[in-house]
Amino acid sequence: MRVATRGSALARWQTDHVIALVRAAGGGDGSVEVEVVVVQTEGDRRTDVPIEAIGGRGVFVKEVQAAVLEGRADFAVHSAKDLPSAPGLQPAGLTIGCVPERADPRDALVGCTLSDLPTGALVATGSIRRRAQLANLRPDLSFAGLRGNIDTRLAKSKDFAAIVMAAAALHRLDRSDVIAETLEPDVLLPQVGQGALAIECRSDADDVLSVLAAIQHPASRRAVDAERAFLAELGGGCDLPVGAYAAVQADGTLTIEGLVASYDGRIALRQTVTGTDPPTVGAELAAALLDGAGARSLLA
Repeated sequence: MRVATRGSALARWQTDHVIALVRAAGGGDGSVEVEVVVVQTEGDRRTDVPIEAIGGRGVFVKEVQAAVLEGRADFAVHSAKDLPSAPGLQPAGLTIGCVPERADPRDALVGCTLSDLPTGALVATGSIRRRAQLANLRPDLSFAGLRGNIDTRLAKSKDFAAIVMAAAALHRLDRSDVIAETLEPDVLLPQVGQGALAIECRSDADDVLSVLAAIQHPASRRAVDAERAFLAELGGGCDLPVGAYAAVQADGTLTIEGLVASYDGRIALRQTVTGTDPPTVGAELAAALLDGAGARSLLA
């Protein structure tokens, strides 16, 4: 089997992790052979401009998806947060074959804790979601952009009071020691799919789907499906700061919290919905924010 991936250290770690899961599910006897196909994406090439300026969500996956569609790879490993959810943005012929067990979905501060940041401190992040929520919590803060791979961003951290990164990325690359504070979802709501991997393959590849089904983590899949349904219901026209986090309770119930904010963070609208069916729960959350909390006026 051939697996397509980006070439960054984090992407390769994630791919090696999935390969190990596939081999273990196949009996662990080494009978499953997997070849890695490294693909460079537009997001990897253009690290000098903000992600939103080159297309936002999707700039790290299009070329990887093409490798699968064109038959150069049998499946692809993505960070779930990079996959577009809005109708029309997902290429026909591909499906998410599985979501393995999710890692830590939270954001982390490197350099300083939130409470210890001095008044007017400069915080670096390439995410409008993180920036808006931090500005809402601490209107005194100022912000700078931050792009690049994990090592590049960590090397730049000395230039700022703090930088914001995904906790899962730091854990996966054994850099947990740099975390000053991990921010709970009730403080900073994560990006849709953050901490999860989405394994994508061709919709008609029954043999591949069968292999991927063996490494599916049902609770993680339900949570990610609910979050993606929320984003899909907001639609492709929503380029505002958005976050969501779904968790599966012991009785199987899904609880999902979502956020839509203004760019400057002055307005940060949150709602929580509970249910059992991921697509329904996600759609209900979007409706609660758009029509119940007033997010539609922000979109307008």
